Amino acid sequence: MPTSAKNPISARELLPLLALTLSAFLLNTSEFVPIGLLTDIAGTFGLTESGAGAMISVYAWAVALLSLPLMLVASRLPPRRLIVAVLAVFCAGQALSAVAPTFELLVVARLVVAAAHAVFWSVASPFAVRVAAPERSSLAMSLVVTGTSVAMIFGLPLGRALGLALGWRMTFACVGGAAAVAVLALLASFPRLRAAEPFTLSRLPELGRNRPLVALYATTVLIAGGYYTGYSYIEPFFAQVAQLPADLVTAALTVFGVAGLAGSWLFSRLFDAHRTTFLCAALAGVAAALLLLLPLAGWAWGPFAVCVVWGVSATAMNAAAQAEVIRVTPVAASAVAMSIFSGLYNIGIGCGSAVGGLVCDGPGVGMVGVAGGLVAGAGVLLGVMRLRPLLDSPQHP
Repeated sequence: MPTSAKNPISARELLPLLALTLSAFLLNTSEFVPIGLLTDIAGTFGLTESGAGAMISVYAWAVALLSLPLMLVASRLPPRRLIVAVLAVFCAGQALSAVAPTFELLVVARLVVAAAHAVFWSVASPFAVRVAAPERSSLAMSLVVTGTSVAMIFGLPLGRALGLALGWRMTFACVGGAAAVAVLALLASFPRLRAAEPFTLSRLPELGRNRPLVALYATTVLIAGGYYTGYSYIEPFFAQVAQLPADLVTAALTVFGVAGLAGSWLFSRLFDAHRTTFLCAALAGVAAALLLLLPLAGWAWGPFAVCVVWGVSATAMNAAAQAEVIRVTPVAASAVAMSIFSGLYNIGIGCGSAVGGLVCDGPGVGMVGVAGGLVAGAGVLLGVMRLRPLLDSPQHP
């Protein structure tokens, strides 16, 4: 929701939101960079691209497994202390990634980063909503999600360019240095919010009985699985199938991120008035982009057109799904509900990356979009036929 001239956002609200946005940018840059440098990382350790791609799956599975248990422990900490500690752990993981002498130790370092990721994305949206005034909750969430889009626009391409010029290790080192700045920004601006009542395992059945929430979770797994079946191998697809030179691969990834900014803007403008229609349209856009990946690969502008649709839809879907998780969940359980959402999203990423690797080793990298589109298409059907009626039901707030 845009801020009105009569009620402008205050610096007290804006500064912590910008610090969270910077943190989101860095965490997602770190997550995406291995995709843009997959070939170089594989070459360093004498691996195939699918072998190095296993690192993406391991990272995603770690986030999936760690999100809930870490959040149950972290829910006892005051929000300010928690968010600063998460970024400090992230810094340590980046430093370890930069100096890892073997692929096995690189995977271990990525697991440290995954632990920070698991907690951050469990609390980032709920904390953003608490920092902002109630009438600016959509704006607050769109700012945090914008960090993801900016990571695709600048983080991934700049990380890729830096890695190609100076080696992929320098990319991890630079992200770690920027994260130290984010820690200072959070220390200076993040308010001392009251800690929520700790969430215990005994309360998990409450979430399992929340039908809209369960339908959101199932739809998310399918969409994320389809998305990352294609996206995990987008660099070799563009290079080998679309036959784009290295600079145009970077440009296409940048277009993806710019389109994500548009998706974030559309969310802040349209979501409140058209919630379920907006969410279903975003789901359909992700599936359509994946299915168009191969047919449009031979057209000069085809990869860029796909990246526009994909980037807008993916960011819009992610923001809308998170907003719905918070909306259908009691306030006291929102962080844990988001931790489960993050975990399931990463199960989708891990499964999608694994499926993409199997497709690369079998039919070939050219088929990753088709395989991903079929999985995401199942998510669209579930979203339209099951999720939308539940979210529109008057018995759910």
